[in-house]
Amino acid sequence: MTTPANGKSRRGLVWAIVGGTVLLVGATAIIIASIASPQPSPALTAPTVTDSSPRSAKPTESASVDVVDASVADRGWVPEPITTNAEFYARAALAAASTFDTQLSTRSEWLAYLDTWFTPDTRYTSATDREADMAASQLELRQGVVLPEAEWNFLANEDGRVTATVSGDIVHAEVPDNPSGDMKIATADVLLTFTRLGGGSEASYEETVRVSVQILCGSESRPTPDTAQRPGDCKVIRYFSGSVES
Repeated sequence: MTTPANGKSRRGLVWAIVGGTVLLVGATAIIIASIASPQPSPALTAPTVTDSSPRSAKPTESASVDVVDASVADRGWVPEPITTNAEFYARAALAAASTFDTQLSTRSEWLAYLDTWFTPDTRYTSATDREADMAASQLELRQGVVLPEAEWNFLANEDGRVTATVSGDIVHAEVPDNPSGDMKIATADVLLTFTRLGGGSEASYEETVRVSVQILCGSESRPTPDTAQRPGDCKVIRYFSGSVES
């Protein structure tokens, strides 16, 4: 496989991005790290007041902002915004990676939807390498970032859903070997609200996790086909569980 324009391999690129420090990597570094067994966690013993909101995801963006497909909210997902604003897009992307409803879609359907947010890393000069790198990033999302399948199934048994929001400021970092400056790494604390049915009543509890996303808001971004998105609109290149440093 050929390398990016600066001659570094994919592995070199990744370590350049993270500066040799990626917290909670691998399949064990999931964003729901505190729910690591199929047994009910202690947090479930004292749930908060029932969440009576409708079973659909509320977009984090303003209703006036165009989105790729507003109907995905009816499946419990976050609609992807159509924007060139990196800060705005990053908030939606970070929320999308942890917002779902086990009763409105399958895990495979949700992950296939998240795949549509991705665009290839333009630092690779070969189209083949760009596609291979994007596929690897999508696999990384599945193995090291989102809720594992076993935990999804456990949550589904109790009619569960999760809503994620960025609870504070986003820290932006530059991406190495990117002269155009059209890529950013955005890191933030994400508040996860778990809602599930137990004992005949709906209850919720919260977790806060640290998540990063690398995005491209440049002329070579690849829009979702047959939508109003256009080249230049922001897209996801990669998700990281935990914090990263450039």
